[in-house]
Amino acid sequence: MLDQPMAKSASQLPLTVTSLCFNAGGARLINGLDLVLTDQGLTVVMGPNGAGKSLLVRLLHGLIEPLSGSITWNGQSCGQATRLRQAMVFQKPVLLRRSVAANVDFVLRLKGASNRERLNQLLAQANLKDKADRPARALSGGEQQRLALARALASDPEVLFLDEPTASLDPSSTQVIETAIAEASRRGVKIILVTHDAGQARRLANDVVFIHRGAVIEHSGAEGFFKQPVSIAARDYLAGKLVI
Repeated sequence: MLDQPMAKSASQLPLTVTSLCFNAGGARLINGLDLVLTDQGLTVVMGPNGAGKSLLVRLLHGLIEPLSGSITWNGQSCGQATRLRQAMVFQKPVLLRRSVAANVDFVLRLKGASNRERLNQLLAQANLKDKADRPARALSGGEQQRLALARALASDPEVLFLDEPTASLDPSSTQVIETAIAEASRRGVKIILVTHDAGQARRLANDVVFIHRGAVIEHSGAEGFFKQPVSIAARDYLAGKLVI
């Protein structure tokens, strides 16, 4: 479990979600979801397959619109100005048809922060400095995901969403990504991480949001959640049982 992060302005917090609903294909996938995040640190979102975890982070980031309910960041809705202070890494990397270095430098230039020292720092953190001139799409899957994270961090986000960023990756790439995530959290970036990996959650989380059937049924500090989850669904999930 991560130590508490260093102090940094967290102007986007608190995050307040009230009675959030989302439908797709005639089915209710997010069902009256309520959530409040007031602290910096790393929040892990867990739950069984189909619980609505990925949908939730897309809703929070403003990528899709809810059917009803509200999402506010420090009292503000998630408009363009809010999204520009956030970043997201998806399970499948989204990269430009450019070199590794150019992918990261593109974001730095958009932020008006392009410089060789910062570029090299981000590439080194992702263990990609020796591949700077290689086409991004020629990288392995793990390398592409590390590059996607480097691009996200290049935007210097206040909030970083990660949706299963290490699913199916090799242990080496997973370790690089977890180290970079932990460092960002220590610097004061608010991290919201979706993962099905209980080991990863134990290593990284400050608090855990457990979702079942489109609603938050448990939200607590990581230590308490893993030692003594309150809900039957969370206990069964952590015990490796099927949760439907």
